[in-house]
Amino acid sequence: MPGLGGSLNLMSSKSVIVIGGGLAGLSSAVALADAGYRVRLLEKRPRLGGRAASYDLPNGEHVDNCQHVTMGCCTNLDDFYSRVGATGKLRTYDRLFFADPAGRRGTIESSALPPPLHLAPSFAAFPMLDLADKRAIATALLTIAKNGGCLPDSANGTTMLDWLRRHGQTQQAISHFWGVVLVSALDEELDRMAAGYGIEVFWKAFLANRAGYRVGIPSVPLGDLYGGCRSAIEKRGGEVRQRASVRSIAVEDGRATGVGLSDGNRETADFYLAAVPHDILPSLLPSCCRTRKNFCEHGEPSLLADHRCSSLARSRSHVGAIPGGAGPHDAMGL
Repeated sequence: MPGLGGSLNLMSSKSVIVIGGGLAGLSSAVALADAGYRVRLLEKRPRLGGRAASYDLPNGEHVDNCQHVTMGCCTNLDDFYSRVGATGKLRTYDRLFFADPAGRRGTIESSALPPPLHLAPSFAAFPMLDLADKRAIATALLTIAKNGGCLPDSANGTTMLDWLRRHGQTQQAISHFWGVVLVSALDEELDRMAAGYGIEVFWKAFLANRAGYRVGIPSVPLGDLYGGCRSAIEKRGGEVRQRASVRSIAVEDGRATGVGLSDGNRETADFYLAAVPHDILPSLLPSCCRTRKNFCEHGEPSLLADHRCSSLARSRSHVGAIPGGAGPHDAMGL
């Protein structure tokens, strides 16, 4: 996606079409509008928010589409909430409670110790784990801290479950500690989860800083939480269109030239960004663009299956894609 890296001209006349009005599309559209781009966001549904949306019942009750929480380590999400005026619509909790079927309750909260030891006192008193569990967990966490949350190259391709077993974790430690946190955070089972993602969660949430573990829960319906996105885009000259279903992305000579809508209309822009689930994007592209080779940049992955990519400049073509699903692998780029 050329032209989106580095310092952006606040008076830019370049236009961008963003496909998808979920959290990924909204955050991208708001950031691009803030940077001076003329944004058109196209969402096929009658409401914004994607999977993190809400709707009203005939009796006036609000229903959230899913559970939606954030953590202190989600700094990009915090930035997005700040841009759309949603920060005050979240309640933050700095004490986390755990319970098991036996009725035992444990509390995790920060102490006066510096990171990465700030949670050590509450961890030491955690009742669901015995001494052997805690010793094994502490050793593994120390390894993560020493490596700065990075996975050694020799461990690339390792699942989180394999990594835990290699680092001496007991079955109880895996099921009562690692699994509780990681399956909730990444929406995947440990034996299907890349170790790098699991390690990153623990590094950023529990080890790197004092506030990373704190949980934020919306105090309003999700529809209200993202209500400021439209105004944030429109007041900068952008446009948000709902019930605008994109059916195809036209590509000529390796570059996107427009998008086709379900109503038969065609929209064009200088740049295109597809913020859709990874299994949807290929169906929008011509058949010649659906091979794995075309989802790479000069033989190296562009945005393919990498939720950590923060710079859109990594993609050199006019079609980019950012995470648009629930899991860490929902990212593809052309």
